[in-house]
This record gives sequence, C-alpha cells and structure tokens, in this order.
Amino acid sequence: MTSDETKWGSLNFHDPSVIKDGEWYYTISTDVKVGGTPKGGIPIRRSKDLISWEWVGRVFSKVPEDARKWTRARTLWAPDAIKSGDTFYLYYAASRFGTNQSFIGLATGKSMEGPWEYKGEVIKSTSSSIWNAIDPNPVYDAEGNLYMSFGSFFGGIFIVEMDTSTGKLKEGCKPSLIATRSNSVASAIEGPYIVYNPECKKYYLFVSYDSLSKDYNVRVGRADKITGPYVDFNGNVMTDTGLPPNDVGTKIMGGYKFGRKDGWVMPGHNSVLKEGNDYFIVHHARGDRDTNWPYLHIRKILWSDDGWPLISPERYAGEKEQKLSKKLLVGDWEVIVLDKDNNLQLSSKKITLKSNGKIDDGTGKSTWEFRADNTICMKLYDPGRKPGAEYIEQTSKVMPSWDWENWKTTLVYTGIDNSGICVWGKKD
Repeated sequence: MTSDETKWGSLNFHDPSVIKDGEWYYTISTDVKVGGTPKGGIPIRRSKDLISWEWVGRVFSKVPEDARKWTRARTLWAPDAIKSGDTFYLYYAASRFGTNQSFIGLATGKSMEGPWEYKGEVIKSTSSSIWNAIDPNPVYDAEGNLYMSFGSFFGGIFIVEMDTSTGKLKEGCKPSLIATRSNSVASAIEGPYIVYNPECKKYYLFVSYDSLSKDYNVRVGRADKITGPYVDFNGNVMTDTGLPPNDVGTKIMGGYKFGRKDGWVMPGHNSVLKEGNDYFIVHHARGDRDTNWPYLHIRKILWSDDGWPLISPERYAGEKEQKLSKKLLVGDWEVIVLDKDNNLQLSSKKITLKSNGKIDDGTGKSTWEFRADNTICMKLYDPGRKPGAEYIEQTSKVMPSWDWENWKTTLVYTGIDNSGICVWGKKD
C-alpha cells in the first residue's frame, strides 16, 4: 500500500459521502491516512463512473481554529455536502473519540473542487449535552425545507430544521430525537443519513450500529415525515429502548464472506446517492485479511415491492436492474442470511435452485418460484420453528452483477423475509 494520497484511489476512505456536479461524482470523507499522520483537512476525490477515483485535494489544510479550541481535534470527521442554487454547503464534525465535546461546522464554495470559505459553527455539544455534535447529514424534505440529522450513541440521533439562506440552524428550532439505543459503546448508534423515496412517499433513516473496529453494521427505519417517527420492518420505533438493542432497526448490511474467498468486515457509516430512479449506498468497509485499510464501497440499492431498501451483495460495476429469464436462476448459489443478532463476519452456505422449483438445501422441503421480471420467492423449511410456522418466506430482487471475488460476471439477489431478516445470494 502507498502513503502517497494521490494514488489512493478507493483506499483510505472513512465515512464517505458522494455528490454529483456536472459529469463528476465527488466524494468527501474522514482522513484516516494509514501509514502516515492524518492531516487536518477533508479529502476530496472524483469519478465519472463511481468505480475509478482520482485525487482532487482537501477542504482546509488544518482544523479550523474555533473547532480546534472547542474540541482539541486533530482531524475533521464525516463530511457531507448539498448544493443550493450555485453554492455548495459542506458540513463536517470535529471531536475526539469517546467524548461528546464536539463541533459541527460549515464551509461554502462555488465548486466541489474549491476554494472553500469557512462559515463557522453550526452546532456544538459538551459532556452535559443530550446530543453529540458529530456526523452531520443535511437533507431537504419533499417540500424543499432543509434539515440536518446528526449524532452518535451519546444520546442518539437528532434532527433539526435549518435556515436555507444561511445553512445554519433555523431560529427558534431545537434538535429532536429520532433514533437511539442504550447509552453504551456496546449498543452504539451513529452516522445518520436520510433519503426520501418519492415513489414510496417515505423517508428512510440509515444508521450504523455497534463498534466501527469490530462489528459495524447498517440498519434502516422509515417514516412518513422527515422528523419521524421512524419504524423498522416490524413496526418497532427507532427510539424504543425497551426492546433488545438488535431488535430495533432492520439490518441491511454487515460483515460477510462468500465461500473461501476474502471477505469484508465492519461496513458502515454510509451515505446514499440518488440519481434519477437509481439509488446507491456509499460506505466504507475493511478487508478481513488486513483490517487497517478502509475502502470505499458503492452498491446498488434495489427496492422490495413494499418499499424497503435492499443492498446488493456486490460492489457496483455498472450493472442495472433488468428483466431476466427464469432459466438463468437454475443452479448453485452462495447465500448469506444477515442475522440481526450476529454482527461479526457472516459466511455463506450453498443451496441449489432446481428447474422443477425445488431447493436443494438439505431439508428436501424448500421451494422457489420466479415472479415478474426479476423477483424470486422462496419458501424455506426450518424444522426448528414451531408447528404451523415451519416455513420462512423470502422475496428477493435478482440482477446481473460483477463477481469481485471470482472476477467474472454472475447473478446476485438481495431480499427480505417475512420477519424482516435480509438475505444475499450470489450464483456460483
């Protein structure tokens, strides 16, 4: 690996967000510089295809003075940007690990490549605050009102309305809680990102659970209003601390490994790129052989028929959702069930989809059928379930994909079962 940041490409990405301007996609991220000392500014990279990335430069050369004095931070964290008119508004956080003496600031510019003008404090927190002023996510609601979600396990995730003329907090508005877990590292929540899907008429809140150095995973809830309440697949409210911490929030991504190939661990702190009718989740992950290096991952988001985001099990390589033939699905598959209670690296198991609609999974009782253009429905027999409920019903979307582990084209599916557990599949 190289310490030359101009050669990083998709390496050394942490807490990434993406915004498109003209023909370029721009990423901004936390600087975690492996093999050297991180700098005080915010790395900017660009791409024309969301696959190959080139270095642009940095927002700021050091932590702004008032942010540094408030937090004693040496780097800036988790930037995110929006565009209003001809101006980019870029938000960032300053803090230190394990404290909520934190600061969210703002910079503006006419181009994502700079120059950037420092605009000072947006919101800050102290050890006595009910929130932690990190991980800013500016977002417009369906009516064009500007909000910002932010926060971490110090109190949870908050949202506040913003002034579109200044990019700062709207006068008289105070943050309100939209997601939380118990206030401990063992049940952490952070990295909020909200996106509106106009077809579903829902707002989706993506958050990262647990430790970014061990068992990071991504959960989602949705709401009719941007301010919530956000609920998961099973109707659990994202602020409900009365349930076990892994029971709230639908798990859509975690560490995984297909077969005997290298896998990925600790995926999380995502943003979402919406381009027309296409949605992409943008996040970092670490290779399971060397967990020092965080990589940029971009994956297609498909949508279930009842409006839940389903994440591709493979990184984006230009693929599109399309009409498929049933016969293409017949054969051997590697399958990963995204167990909500096991957030370490999960390994795949093999099943075979037979042309007669049977599934060879060792039970002799599981079946599958192909519906619509690219939907596969499975009834999976589980003898350990109570009588009358022995079958798990999974509905997944199938699409062509690039098999990064085996360097070939393949098919993948991503779906959810009738209890809210997500599943990934990749054809051998």
